Amino acid sequence: MELETPPPPSSGPEATEPVARRWKPWLRTALNWKILLSVAVVAILLFILKGRQTDAHPSADNAAAITVAVAKVTREDLFNEIPIPAEFRPYAEVELHAKVSGYVDRINVDFGDKVKCGQLLATLEVPELRDQLHSALAMQQRDAADYTNAHLIYTRLQTVNQQHPNLMAQQDLDTAQAKDNSAAAALAAAKAEVERYETLMNYTRITAPFDGIITRRYADPGALIQAGTASETQSLPLVRVSDNYHLRLDFPVSVQYVKDIHVGDPVTIQVDSLGNKAFAGTITRATGKVTQDTRTMIVEVEMTNSNLQIVPGMYAAVNLKVQRHPQVLAIPSQVVGGEKNPTVYVVNDNSEIEARPITLGLETPNKYEVASGLKEGDLVMVGNRSLVHPGEKVEPLLMTNSVAP
Repeated sequence: MELETPPPPSSGPEATEPVARRWKPWLRTALNWKILLSVAVVAILLFILKGRQTDAHPSADNAAAITVAVAKVTREDLFNEIPIPAEFRPYAEVELHAKVSGYVDRINVDFGDKVKCGQLLATLEVPELRDQLHSALAMQQRDAADYTNAHLIYTRLQTVNQQHPNLMAQQDLDTAQAKDNSAAAALAAAKAEVERYETLMNYTRITAPFDGIITRRYADPGALIQAGTASETQSLPLVRVSDNYHLRLDFPVSVQYVKDIHVGDPVTIQVDSLGNKAFAGTITRATGKVTQDTRTMIVEVEMTNSNLQIVPGMYAAVNLKVQRHPQVLAIPSQVVGGEKNPTVYVVNDNSEIEARPITLGLETPNKYEVASGLKEGDLVMVGNRSLVHPGEKVEPLLMTNSVAP
């Protein structure tokens, strides 16, 4: 719209008025039009900007709910595990000595050989013992003959006395009976002597007391072996037998964990020298006493080793379960926020985020025990809390143990 500018008067009194006074009404009209146009432009711009903001930031009611990972509060057996170093040893191990002195006549095994219970390992040669046995056998035969003769005489006299009373003197009958008893006693002594030497001869045969492995051989044929029962001499053993088919694993438990030791509790045993292979075991026994100098109690685990893959002397680590809390409420450790006042984000029944303070109990590497603040089945948020805020609606996605972050 154009504003017409009035022509200046050419004559008369208007021609003599100041120019500013004559232009003032027109200037005021033009200024008003400019203000109106500016206000209209600003209003249009605000309308357009508001429309864009509305499109860029939709209302909370129309916004899509954020999907969050959640974990369910469950009841579990919580515990901590501590590794304790240990060393395998044979279930039974013995060095076999001879019970009689003699020379090694024959030795049938060497170290590394597997033996069975009762198997003959070595024999000793004891010439004087064999001679004594032969002498005792001869004495037994003589005493047996004397007893047979004395007993026959006494039996006959007793028969005659019964058939013809008062025919013979009682003194003769008593003398015959005494000789019979004496001969019987001599024969019994001779038999005992023979049995003693036979037993000593049996001691010259060294046999395995149990199934195992010969882990050391001390003597060779011809070596003189002293009797192991002689306390005044240091006798040399023949072999050492170890029961490697059954093993013992002893380990010290600190006094603070003694209360957690129970016979029959399971443990996990890892052997580094076998490629960190793990074995399952159970606590077999404990000493029941804390050693004063180390403040530990010795606990033992028995293991079968039928394939002999574990060699006594190997080191192992016993993973012992301590601080057991059975069937308590448990949550993943990563869902807890705050240190002094721990809280969790709970997805309530309305699918809204709710910040809830809790009280924690036992802490394990991956779980927390919840003493109060939650109940079994509650859904707790797992992940970055900065993505949501309390009161916001979310879409919960239950995470399993295999895929939980």
